[in-house]
Amino acid sequence: MKDWAAVVAAGLALPGVEQGSRYGRPALLFRGRMLAATTAPDPASFVLHVALPDKEVLIDTDPATFWETDHYRGWPAVLVRYGTTATGRIATLLARAWWDRATIAQRRGYGERP
Repeated sequence: MKDWAAVVAAGLALPGVEQGSRYGRPALLFRGRMLAATTAPDPASFVLHVALPDKEVLIDTDPATFWETDHYRGWPAVLVRYGTTATGRIATLLARAWWDRATIAQRRGYGERP
């Protein structure tokens, strides 16, 4: 994702995702819960909700894109740098964050977990 606008475009393509805010900063929300937000400590990154086991793999396999600070250690969120070549992977992770928060009926309508 080259910038927050690209993240928003990918997020709004998912059913029921809305723009909102977290801690006074722009965010993508689904069913009132954060999928992604601009609350990263570095303006060249954003925060993306991910499962903890996935987070470790992401940071280990692509540290140029995915990283964390002590503040995010132990939380199901990873920091993502804008402008890397991982656009497809990031879009998949955003869809996975949506799927993890979806109702059973929404999951059925969407299909398998990304």
